Amino acid sequence: MINYLLLISRQGKTRFTRFCDGSDLHRRQEVIKRVTTEVTSRPLGGCLVIEAPDLGKVVYKRYASLYFVCGIDEDENELCALEIIHNLVEVLDRYFSNVCELDLIFHFHKVHMIVDELLIDGELCETSKKACLRLVSAQDVIIDDAIVNGGTAGILGTDIGGQRGVRSL
Repeated sequence: MINYLLLISRQGKTRFTRFCDGSDLHRRQEVIKRVTTEVTSRPLGGCLVIEAPDLGKVVYKRYASLYFVCGIDEDENELCALEIIHNLVEVLDRYFSNVCELDLIFHFHKVHMIVDELLIDGELCETSKKACLRLVSAQDVIIDDAIVNGGTAGILGTDIGGQRGVRSL
């Protein structure tokens, strides 16, 4: 199980967090601080797994100026965690057309949507990049339609005149 997923800049700024282990806010802040220090201070080309007694297994990979970090259970496979990280990076790259740190900052809600499609409660649920992108794009259409039609009209299935019914896409 993935206990947490962090995206950290090279400067040590946290760009995204997702905790799946139910830890309290104080523990989360402690984990973020420790993991950030451990990951950003390690030399390039070193081992991508950190085992600390109070953090468990920490698996990370650096892509451009960002560290993608997973905290996993002791019995989880590190290579699977690296594959999940790589899958997430590829989906983000396709969705944002060459993702950069600013995309993660200004469109953090989209990153949350993508992670929600890939992971449920710390477990990998979608391995297909195409399926994930299709589902997130469908959510974008629903959200855009709701905004254009004034609030929740697109979600409720009403047209602009307020008539209920089936709408063609």
